[in-house]
Amino acid sequence: MPESEPYFPPPTTAPRKTIVRLNGVQPLVWLRKGAADLLAHPGIAAFYGVAFCLMAVVLTAVFHSKPEYTLSIASGCLLLGPFLAMGLYEVSRRRELGLAPELGASITCWDRHLGSMGLLVLVLVVLELLWGRASLVVFAVFFNTGMPSTTGVVQAIFNPDNWEFVVAYALVGGAFAMLVFATAVVSIPMILDQGTDAISAAITSLEVVFHNTAVMLLWGAILTTLVVLAMLVPWSLGLLVVGPWLGHASWHAYRGAVQWPAQAEPTEEASVA
Repeated sequence: MPESEPYFPPPTTAPRKTIVRLNGVQPLVWLRKGAADLLAHPGIAAFYGVAFCLMAVVLTAVFHSKPEYTLSIASGCLLLGPFLAMGLYEVSRRRELGLAPELGASITCWDRHLGSMGLLVLVLVVLELLWGRASLVVFAVFFNTGMPSTTGVVQAIFNPDNWEFVVAYALVGGAFAMLVFATAVVSIPMILDQGTDAISAAITSLEVVFHNTAVMLLWGAILTTLVVLAMLVPWSLGLLVVGPWLGHASWHAYRGAVQWPAQAEPTEEASVA
């Protein structure tokens, strides 16, 4: 019986992307462009801002009343968040193309990419669940008398005597947060823009962070700081503005970090992936 020839997968037909070398000024440019998108369509931004604000209010209320359900609610927010963000990306995308953004089109833009979005969101949820499990392990190691209450958690974090716990918790949380951020920072807008599969989009996102680690760490710190400041406003009302603003800015972060043949030629500092 003749041996079958080895199988070689066909070459990819996807366009060749370019990972751009970024500088520390770029995040400010993304924020400026995001603010321009927000101001151009404040009504659409208000819709998404209310959605982000309600998510934060529900999460905060659950944390204070039933902390054991916080992780489940956070998982639900992680499921909903990318779809909301994609709506904002669609608004920025249409503005970039010279098209008139519409609220209805932004709400339903994900339906053409449901398979890729579903897989990517599943990956993010799994990472979030692992993050929660790792956090429980850290608590179990340092609090062998049982899980502290909500008040006890806050006291433990701000108690100087528990510095070992704070360091361990920050390292574990920071590692998972960085992994989630690196996986999603440009993958969702890339799925919307190019219709790629979730794996290719996630790999591209990781490549962007790998090639521009310092700038992307700065970008992550800016996002985190602005979100925390927005949530410190009573009832998290700061998210009414900050949520849509960062959503639009994230689209421009993707467009600034990843270039395609249809775009302008990359700079000399660009790195072909």
